[in-house]
Amino acid sequence: MTPMQQYQQYTTSKILTASPAELTLMLYDGAIKFCNIAQMAIEKKDMAKAHTYIVKVERIIDEFRQTLDPKYEVSKEFERIYSYLSTRLIEANVHKDAEILEEVKGHLKTTRETWKKIMEINKVGMPPSKPVAVNQ
Repeated sequence: MTPMQQYQQYTTSKILTASPAELTLMLYDGAIKFCNIAQMAIEKKDMAKAHTYIVKVERIIDEFRQTLDPKYEVSKEFERIYSYLSTRLIEANVHKDAEILEEVKGHLKTTRETWKKIMEINKVGMPPSKPVAVNQ
């Protein structure tokens, strides 16, 4: 097995075993990475590649929007954030504007860090599991 195949197998395993919260964190990481790639493509005047990667970020944002649970009040705030990011990504794609992508990336990083803190709080806030005594 080649190193690339091993990496792909590891990545697939990581995704298949991740919790929904971890998958969300991975999606934020992917969106940030794709913003970086799109910015570099714009700098290199590779507009087709920039378009491809901006669309990838748009799809991740769309996925976030579709999975919001409206029964939670915070979902309204996330919807506003995601709506704004979607609008800015369209503008970035139309104008191939790396500065707009930098702005979007900044918002994604902030939101990712907030999500990561929520994950940590939920882990800390959970009672530790107690060992089960076995009668012999």
